[in-house]
Amino acid sequence: KFNKIQTIIEKIKSYDCPLKKTAKNIVVYDGSLDAKVMFIGEAPGRDEDAQGLPFVGKAGMLLNKMLSAINLKREEVYITNVINWRPPENRTPTDEEILEFLPFLQEQIDVVNPDFIFLLGGVAAKAILSTPLSLGKLRGSWHEYQSLKTNKKIYTIASYHPAFLLRSPQYKKASWEDLKMLQKRIYE
Repeated sequence: KFNKIQTIIEKIKSYDCPLKKTAKNIVVYDGSLDAKVMFIGEAPGRDEDAQGLPFVGKAGMLLNKMLSAINLKREEVYITNVINWRPPENRTPTDEEILEFLPFLQEQIDVVNPDFIFLLGGVAAKAILSTPLSLGKLRGSWHEYQSLKTNKKIYTIASYHPAFLLRSPQYKKASWEDLKMLQKRIYE
């Protein structure tokens, strides 16, 4: 699996994309290649761009607490983003950028082959669930991600991005409900 992920990383590095010119580091993943649960966010922010790892700033610290609350460790899950280069000024990725990077993300899902995908925020939900529905309409229920290469259906849940929760703590309760749904399924 390690070699397959390295091949994907090389493909992303060699892919000519305007975002690459303004970012410091490529940010692909952190965690385990044998993870049962994959967490997918939006795109690297300033801290992630500086360190080359996803979810390492304040949002990353909150994600670590969220994992801990459902008895998971960062080393046990696979953490990635839809986009692998930081968009300028931390802007939201465009639909075109999401579509450009989606094949790399789908390849990562196929290599890791998780049982569950937890989508952090609207960009990840739009990319993986291929839907125009808002996060508010998607969260709170299970969805299925169908891999293009494998016959496996992966149980998927969409919830709020930790950076959003830091700005809007009133949504933490809803996020906690989503995490408990995941925990219940994992330990069934």
